[in-house]
Amino acid sequence: MTDPSRLMQERAIEGGITVDGCDGGAPLVRSVAVNLAESPLGWLFSRGHVSQRQFDAGEALRRDWERAQLAPGVTMRWDLAPAARGAAPAGDPRAARLDAQRRFDAAVASAGHGLSDILWRIVCAGEGMRDAETALGWPARAGKVVLCLALDRVADFYRIR
Repeated sequence: MTDPSRLMQERAIEGGITVDGCDGGAPLVRSVAVNLAESPLGWLFSRGHVSQRQFDAGEALRRDWERAQLAPGVTMRWDLAPAARGAAPAGDPRAARLDAQRRFDAAVASAGHGLSDILWRIVCAGEGMRDAETALGWPARAGKVVLCLALDRVADFYRIR
């Protein structure tokens, strides 16, 4: 398990700021405010790189990603008892999860093959733009353009105006 203070240090270092280190043998400590809750999509929106419609589409996609529980699990789930043979009861959380997964799959498919990679990395995986562009082998600043195209298609899928 990762130590939260270590995570804070690594996150701050990713931003180009050294949190602690050595300067001539004496420890150098700097105070850095990092909002770990801010998503890469939220960062782009707050700086005017994506529109309100695109941001809402990304948030709808992320919501379906989380409801469908598509992120890798790290432990065994004990919250649901084994189901009896037959149909699932009304209000079954598994049905809501499956609906969210169907919506997510359809939304990503509506974005298209070449656009879904950056969409998933930024919106669902929470990667920064620079990391996503590097992982995909794209030049700098190409990701923003492709992400905006993908978010427009997802907004059409979710019927966001």
